[in-house]
Amino acid sequence: MIKLRLKRFGKKKEASFRIVACNSTSRRDGRPLQELGFYNPRTKETRLDTEALRTRLTQGAQPTDVVRTLLEKGGLLEKKARPSIEIGKAKLEKEKLAKATTKDEENDSSKTESESNEA
Repeated sequence: MIKLRLKRFGKKKEASFRIVACNSTSRRDGRPLQELGFYNPRTKETRLDTEALRTRLTQGAQPTDVVRTLLEKGGLLEKKARPSIEIGKAKLEKEKLAKATTKDEENDSSKTESESNEA
């Protein structure tokens, strides 16, 4: 199966990546079938070869998660709702509500204590 993935290059701690099409069993930095773009995470610079990417996607190439997000930002793929993200957002909302209710309870208890001390 053909995968669209990132190929790392650059100096230590100054990595840049090329978006490549390669066989799913090949190494991360092995020889790719085709180079399709460039991504620099430090400057957020992204260059995509849109025609080549479209042909690879129509041939059935599967992008990795990171490449999928880059293609979504580039407008080549529709944004797909990922279940893990939805679950995480719901969990954060529950935690926020729980914190808010505990703070309200603490404020109410401190108010009642201060009122009883005044009397």
